[in-house]
Amino acid sequence: MANHEVNITRLDAFTYRERIKDGDATVLIPVGALEQHGPHMPLYTDAMLSTKMAELTAEATDSLVGPTIWTGYKSQQRSGGGNHIIGSFGFDAAHVVETCRTLVREFTRHGVHKIAFINGHYENYQFVYEGVELAMRDIASAGDATPTVLLLSYWDFVTDQTIAELYPDGFPGWDVEHGGVMETSIMLEYFPELVQMDKVMDLPPAELPLYDLFPVDPSLTPESGCLSSAAASSADKGRMLTKSVIDGLSQVVNERLR
Repeated sequence: MANHEVNITRLDAFTYRERIKDGDATVLIPVGALEQHGPHMPLYTDAMLSTKMAELTAEATDSLVGPTIWTGYKSQQRSGGGNHIIGSFGFDAAHVVETCRTLVREFTRHGVHKIAFINGHYENYQFVYEGVELAMRDIASAGDATPTVLLLSYWDFVTDQTIAELYPDGFPGWDVEHGGVMETSIMLEYFPELVQMDKVMDLPPAELPLYDLFPVDPSLTPESGCLSSAAASSADKGRMLTKSVIDGLSQVVNERLR
């Protein structure tokens, strides 16, 4: 395997051990979901995007990318359309927590002490946080060296200037971005063969209540399953968004982990 490969899942075990042997390696762990993204994008969009953002950041910061957490916490109606929509597969919180907890402990066992989670699914964040916090307790109790761990959601690094350029008619807000311009544009840049723009349902942004309801009222979610329209998406916008994200992620990784 060529030395320029950053994703450890594509390395053999001997090369992986060589890459981390000095104890100074930084590993970025993508966290995604298996979730519907309307009729125009694949179910693995969140996992694919978090993995791509992690790999690009790793290339920019001389880091490695760990195994992607492919399935995340349940889709919620006010941020992902809702787990009632067929095509979304949501893990219980305990599963997400324990997966993250295990990965921190395992990388620490391998001698990796600088770790960042690159989240690509809004609903995951607090459970990634809990998994890391519990792992830190485990490691401290065992008397092992405590790692440094960052929790990053990639969209947080899209700058206000980039938003102003890409949404000249006004930004609808991250709360309705699910399946919208940002995700679709980045997918068009990196995975165009998996995006079917002719199937985009050009609907108004979802009008969501300020509460959650059980049982779920399906009428609150647009027919598309997306919370805003992806009609204005383009690969050019995907490149602009990605540059903003990678610049921001790389700066934090270099400041805190390198």
